[in-house]
Order: sequence, then C-alpha cells, then structure tokens
Amino acid sequence: MKKVLFVATVVKTHIMEFHLPYLKLFKDLGWETFVAAKNDYENHNDCKIPFCDHYYDIPFDRFPLKTANVHSYLLLKKIIRKNNFDLIHCHTPVGAMVARLAANHSRKHGTRVIYTAHGFHFYQGAPLINWLVYFPAEWICSFMTDTLITINKEDFAFAQRHMHARNIIYVPGVGIDLSKFCIHKINPQTKRNELEIPENKLWILTVGELIPRKNHERLIKAVADIPNCYLTIAGRGKLKDELTTLINDLNVGGRVKLLGYRSDVAELCEASDVFAFPSIQEGLPVALMEAMACGKAIICSRIRGNIDLIDPEGGILFNPYDSNDIKRALLEILHCNRFQMGQHNIQIVQAFGLDSVMQQMTHIYHQTEVAK
Repeated sequence: MKKVLFVATVVKTHIMEFHLPYLKLFKDLGWETFVAAKNDYENHNDCKIPFCDHYYDIPFDRFPLKTANVHSYLLLKKIIRKNNFDLIHCHTPVGAMVARLAANHSRKHGTRVIYTAHGFHFYQGAPLINWLVYFPAEWICSFMTDTLITINKEDFAFAQRHMHARNIIYVPGVGIDLSKFCIHKINPQTKRNELEIPENKLWILTVGELIPRKNHERLIKAVADIPNCYLTIAGRGKLKDELTTLINDLNVGGRVKLLGYRSDVAELCEASDVFAFPSIQEGLPVALMEAMACGKAIICSRIRGNIDLIDPEGGILFNPYDSNDIKRALLEILHCNRFQMGQHNIQIVQAFGLDSVMQQMTHIYHQTEVAK
C-alpha cells in the first residue's frame, strides 16, 4: 500500500481547514494516510482528523529559528525514515521547511516532496526582517523540493525567477466549496434586524481575525466618516479591546459592531450589501473568495492575492495604509451597480472552486507518482 504524509505547522487552523478533501482523495485511492502537525486544540482530545490513518503530534514553533523546531526536525526525520513514504505534501513556512530538511535523504530513495506555499512571508512591501529570515530558508529548501506550488501570481513569478524546485506550478488556491454559498436560504432583513442595521443603510461586512495584519483599524476610521454606512466585523483576536476603544472614541458604537466568532458567516455574506477586505498581507484569501461566491460587490486592499481575484468589474481596490483611500472606495461603491458586480464575482470565483482545484491537484499527484 502506498503512503502519503501531509505536514503543516498546526492541525486545527490548517489541516482541518484546508486539507481534508485531499486526505479523502488519497483514502479513496487506497493509500495509507499520515499527518504530522502540532495539536493546536485547546482540548487535545478534540484533535480527530478525518481520513487520517496515523497522526503525529509535532511541536512546531511558528518562528523558524526557535529550538523547538530542531526537536521537530529530529522527530520528523525518524518518522520519514521509518515509513518510507511515497509522497510528502508539506504546507506552511515552518512545517514545510522542517519537512523538506527531514526528507532530503529519503528523496534520494524515491520519496517525492511537494510544497504548497500559501503566500511567501516575503513579498512586495514586506518588512525587512521577513526577507532576512524567510527568503534564505525558502531558497535553500527549494533545492530539496520536487514540486513547488504557488497560489497567487506574484509568488509564482517570484518563484520562477529565484527558486530551484524541479517543477514550479501555479494552482489557484486550495479550493473552496462553492456549494455552501449563494443558496438563498435566509431572509436578509432578518439578519439586519438581528444586528440592528436599518434597511436603508449600506451594510458592510468584513471577516477576519482581530490582528494587525487584517487592518480593521483603518477600515473603522473610514466608515466613521460616512454616516450612511454600517460595519460588522466577524472574528476574534488579540485586538478586540483596542478596537472596542477605537469604536467608542469615534462614537460609532451604533454603526460599527464587533461580532466575535460567527458560525453563520455564509448567511452574513449573503445578507450584507458589500464585503470589505482591508488586509495588508494575504496569500489567496479564502474569506474574500467566499464573499465572491455569495455574489457580493467587493472593496479590498490592492495587495498580492486580492488582485488575483478582484478586477474593476467586481470591486474597487484601495491603498490599505490610507484611511482616506478606503473612504474613497466606500463612497464609490455607494453609487455602483452592486448586483452586477456580485454576479461577475460569482463567475470569476468558479476557477477557484474545490472541484476545479482538485482536478489540477489530482493531475499533479499523478505526475509525481509517475515520476517516481
């Protein structure tokens, strides 16, 4: 029986979010499936991975230079040598770095290594520390990679110029399940009533962790200057108190609401008028693709990943570092044909759907199998 190993830094927020369809694919093909990642569940007993025959809890640290990753390397190297995998598919900067180092010897004996870069940590405009830490690591490890998959066009072009994997391929993301969106099972007015948003006001939704990278602060400041706009932010994170203070200081508590974690994001997307996405760093944002699948008009930051998804027919781009430019985009979207924009986005996002991406990945896996 053939064996495949999936490696990522964490289970709950990566393996469980993105890779279950691929584990199922291998199970259906009769492969034995393995996962190596850190158990990041609060209750470790909740870590139960579907379609996984064997799970290894590896103590990865998110920062590459931490000593915990030396221990992780030794553990993973032992696991790889013991199991003689046919294929290793690794993800996330640290998980993939450690996996490729640990698998380098096994590659000489036929193990094939695929790495999906979900967004290089070095990019146009990235802090210098990102380039100093992550670029050398990725460059070195590219020599130990059979297939490097990039999920946005900026990373693909960069990888073609600077990385040394045997094959460098562009695949549009990990695939989103389009069947979960735009199903019209809710009454938008019911959601408005629940959140106390008047019917004649523009309802803007954004989804993302309350962390600096998501740039909620500047979006809130822009909305504060437009009385006809209401903003809801779905997500939780370390900036909750800071953003609450900002909302109170701007006296917009009636129009800007922090919703915390929501299990009804698809319904919120469907009911809202516009989806805003002000991030300053993304690979290929799933939240943005989900909003497109719901038929939403978009305003979003002009950054890597976002510009792969949104064109002038589907949304308005802005400078994420400029609240005034975000305000300009909000004022423009007030007067756009938002329905037409949303319909355009539904068509564009089809290429990023799970069925389409799975077809491409199945072809890549088959090529890798033949190569061995």
